[in-house]
Amino acid sequence: MIAELSDLVGRLGEAAGQLPPESTQQAVGYPSLFLLVSLGALVPVVPTGAVVSSAAVVAFHQTAPLALLFVFLVSSLAAFAGDVVLYWLGSRGVRSKNGSRWLEALRSRAAPDRLDQAQRKLSEHGVTVLVLSRLVPAGRIPIMLACLLARMRLRDFVRGDAPACLAWAATYALIGILGGSLFPEPWQGVVAAVALTVLVGTAPALWRRVRRPRHAG
Repeated sequence: MIAELSDLVGRLGEAAGQLPPESTQQAVGYPSLFLLVSLGALVPVVPTGAVVSSAAVVAFHQTAPLALLFVFLVSSLAAFAGDVVLYWLGSRGVRSKNGSRWLEALRSRAAPDRLDQAQRKLSEHGVTVLVLSRLVPAGRIPIMLACLLARMRLRDFVRGDAPACLAWAATYALIGILGGSLFPEPWQGVVAAVALTVLVGTAPALWRRVRRPRHAG
């Protein structure tokens, strides 16, 4: 599924790059990128990091001078929009006596130990912990849930989430640039970028799984 989504974004971005620079914002590639990233921020069905990296690979091989900048701006804006909508939906559940399915979905996606850790970090560092929440694999949802349970105001969440989304988009765009620079063909760079993205996302979990038996022993 990751390869199929990455290939889709790559082909759309390639088609967009063939249009005049004045028309790139209206091209089909960037709206599709926005849709995929914002949807991935709401529900865990889209590998957003792989999508952004793949789009950056294609943009790296384009002749349009602002293609990479557009990928960065669209990705960060989409991630920010998805986060804000998800936080707003979750906050409605916190205020309601019966909760909401969005709040319960967030609870189901946050392991208890990760939530406890997120709550401690939030109490120690405040809103600044949001800046790093998107850069830590599987760190976004526990931090967001901790903010919801602490009844953080939406405007305070926005203040911390905006730089977090910028840093996240820049990180995965750089992964795409790295993958694009290593290979002459865009599809080769997409494969490399997706592999790097998967490695970045799974390495911490694998490391914790390896260390756990040692601590248990």
